[in-house]
Amino acid sequence: MKFLAITAKWVFILCLPILLLTASIACTLNSAWLYKYGFDKYDVSSTTGLADSELEKVAVGLIGYFNSGEEYIDLTVIKNDKPFVLFNQREIIHLKDVKGLVWLDYWVLLGTLIYALVYGGVSLFWHKRQYWRRLAWGVVSGSGITLALMLALGLGMLLGFDQLFLQFHLLSFANDLWQLDPTSDYLMMLVPESFQYDVALLWTLGTAVGAMVLGGVAGGYLLFTRSRATL
Repeated sequence: MKFLAITAKWVFILCLPILLLTASIACTLNSAWLYKYGFDKYDVSSTTGLADSELEKVAVGLIGYFNSGEEYIDLTVIKNDKPFVLFNQREIIHLKDVKGLVWLDYWVLLGTLIYALVYGGVSLFWHKRQYWRRLAWGVVSGSGITLALMLALGLGMLLGFDQLFLQFHLLSFANDLWQLDPTSDYLMMLVPESFQYDVALLWTLGTAVGAMVLGGVAGGYLLFTRSRATL
């Protein structure tokens, strides 16, 4: 029984970094504001020849596609006062692969969230206060591991994002459809590598902030209960 309790605690601790990272990814992928930020920062309107209103339609279309049951994206915009099919066949198939990763993120987020809630619920509703402190220590430990991992990831991106970007794509995709031409493929014009760097950095920062909030709350509880015990 003790072995199971220790195992459950460590699974909870190791779930926290994954939970926080997948939550950060899910939030940013569904943020129309983030797309607008990138479009404005990298002057995507000039690069693509699309009006801001059409770029807004693109952002909504991408978010809708990632959350839909559609296998392939079909996005038509207005360019030079004429209907224009935005993505070519190579981009459409690559976006299908990207959607698979998005849904993998959703499922991992759901699984780790369910486990964390069940473990936390059992600990909170257990009558012995020592289980509350064990839960708090677990949160502090998981948050600490998360911060260490995000620090390492952040340094890795600062020192060699291009290599990390390449390795991520080689590991994540079974084809070379992600190798697009930034001068002719609209997907790369919409989300250039510099924009993708910003997004990855935001994922890292969002995860770190989540860890600091959870760790701060749990650490505050531990300090509060310890001070009360010494009174």
